[in-house]
Amino acid sequence: MTGLMVCVAVLAAASAYGVLQRRRSGRVRVRGRDDGRRLGADRLGGALGERATLVQFSSAFCAPCRATRRVLGEVAGLVPGVAHVEIDAEARLDLVRELGILKTPTVLVLDADGRIVRRATGQPRKADVVAALGEAV
Repeated sequence: MTGLMVCVAVLAAASAYGVLQRRRSGRVRVRGRDDGRRLGADRLGGALGERATLVQFSSAFCAPCRATRRVLGEVAGLVPGVAHVEIDAEARLDLVRELGILKTPTVLVLDADGRIVRRATGQPRKADVVAALGEAV
């Protein structure tokens, strides 16, 4: 009987954790540790956008990274002055460590000066990215 109770408790805890992670994944939010940090075109390997830049950290075998690439490419095509730069996390471990990137895909929203204003971990929704751009400009 005790084994059954332990099993039920572990299952409930794992389910609650899974639901929480699913709700948090892909949400674009402000991160306090990014305040004032700037990234230039030389560090990104691509030009900054006139109004904003969407920086995506991805890895080769990441399925959500491909979907995120598509979403960010569409947003960059729709909103004038927005650039999309994709960075291979494995090739740029120095930048990954410096920025505290823990999983792929991670998207950083930069303003026109290259300051990080928003961050999303996981696959973001198109509407959330467009809203974050409105706040970055």
